[in-house]
Amino acid sequence: MINTNSLGILGKFYFNIRDSFKSIYQNSNFYEKKISRTFENSFQYKPSPHLLSSIIKYQNKKYKIEDFAIESIWQNNLISKDYEKLNNFFWFFSLDLKSSKKTTQTIIKNWISNNAKYQKKSWEFDLTAKRIISWLSNHQLTYEDSDQEYRSTFDHMIQKQTNHLLNEIQNSTEVENKMIGCAAIILTGLAYKNEKQYLNNGLNLLKNIIKSSIDNQGFPKSRNIRQLIFYLKYFIIIREWFKESQSLIPEYIEENIYYLGSSYAFIWQNIKQDIFFNGNYSSKNKDFDQYLKRFGYTFKNQTYEIGGYAILKNKKIILAADIGSSPNKTFSNDYQAGALSFEIFSNDQKLISNAGYYSDKNNKFNKLSKSTSLHCALTIEDYSSCNFTKHKKNLIIDRGLKVSKKNVVFENNFWKISGMHDGYLIKFGAIYKREIEFYPEQMKFIGYDKLFRKDPSKEIKFDIRFHLDPNSKVMKTQDNKSILIELDEEGWKFSCDNFDINIDNGLYFGNKNSFKENQNIFISGMNNEKEQIIKWEISKL
Repeated sequence: MINTNSLGILGKFYFNIRDSFKSIYQNSNFYEKKISRTFENSFQYKPSPHLLSSIIKYQNKKYKIEDFAIESIWQNNLISKDYEKLNNFFWFFSLDLKSSKKTTQTIIKNWISNNAKYQKKSWEFDLTAKRIISWLSNHQLTYEDSDQEYRSTFDHMIQKQTNHLLNEIQNSTEVENKMIGCAAIILTGLAYKNEKQYLNNGLNLLKNIIKSSIDNQGFPKSRNIRQLIFYLKYFIIIREWFKESQSLIPEYIEENIYYLGSSYAFIWQNIKQDIFFNGNYSSKNKDFDQYLKRFGYTFKNQTYEIGGYAILKNKKIILAADIGSSPNKTFSNDYQAGALSFEIFSNDQKLISNAGYYSDKNNKFNKLSKSTSLHCALTIEDYSSCNFTKHKKNLIIDRGLKVSKKNVVFENNFWKISGMHDGYLIKFGAIYKREIEFYPEQMKFIGYDKLFRKDPSKEIKFDIRFHLDPNSKVMKTQDNKSILIELDEEGWKFSCDNFDINIDNGLYFGNKNSFKENQNIFISGMNNEKEQIIKWEISKL
């Protein structure tokens, strides 16, 4: 019998052999000839750099190209992140337009001199895509007032790099990189108008991304909020390129902007708060809102549930919950096992908060931030509701879960969000159900966490955690039955009569790739019943 370890070794051997053959092929003269088949075509549509202000971090201070070490810039040994920043050329967007065009073009000529032929490191898929976008969008410095020899070399290298993207895009495993690559191919097609091959191929690839990665409601199949915003930004940029170049905008681009925008209105614009589910952390979405306003985009959504999230709100309170099933493992790179977790905002302050997400895949905190214990949900025997496995640099779902019997009620004096999932069924024979009720007139939340088991003969331990913002202060009452929460100038009381409640220290990953200490309230207990209900309350003082 072949065991799992043997399959893993065989799989690793196969991928190593495949990568070796790919490396030999891409460094061969055959591949060089293939991607060098370009056309003598002039750079016609010149995109405005400000169209990219939603994805470029513009700095207040503009630098002159003369401030850089021109001759040695490609010869330095740089750490990975600095190398990527240098080679994607997005730093060109921070250059003062009064910089010397001749000097800027010399930098590009030096790069071409060192990298004219494919090199794995400098021709990485996402670097190449960003480099194409930057060179074309910064044409005032990279192309204007240049001689014919330089222009021919520039045009050839843009097309050659685009040919490489077309060859590699199906092999790219990161959906975001595919989108950036697709955008670069489309921009090349618009910039070199007589070359329909690039535009047609780019649009067909865009259709494939839509079909494979976005659901019918206009939400990414990953259920990742940051990815939703990423898609929306790039679809709008592509649309603006079509508009500015006076090209006919494909109807499906307009349609997808409408649906993605509707999801964006639901998840952010309706509440103006960051909810920490499935790879999300504190954003700069207010800057994107300004971008949308400047370009005349307005989105609306009056529903209470989309993409597996439920959000209910009035003028003072927001209740958000994750009531969606786990995504397919293909889309689970940033998924967190927080099914049925929830967050509460009171007067724009986060009262109950998931712990956030540590996005650096090379850091141990990434794995920790994926666990159910870092969410406001129930865990059994310290296990997460989903299993994860290592795939390349990502932790992806090995065994997912399904959420069923969802119900969302929103009335003036009564709110309710409920659902159940099977994440603990295989290992513990347990179904977990959660109901959260809110009574606006009383400013009281009542929660019911329920465990259902066919065979409760084996006792199991459960914990339910309620994570708090680092600015919150907590104190246990003398009778040990309640915990007082102080948030800004508000006071709240957490209580649970039939089970032990305590305060524990934890970690908060609400800001990108950083952590703070915070506290969480947790309920502990043992289960040996077929049906067990754990009731808790959060009420305003």
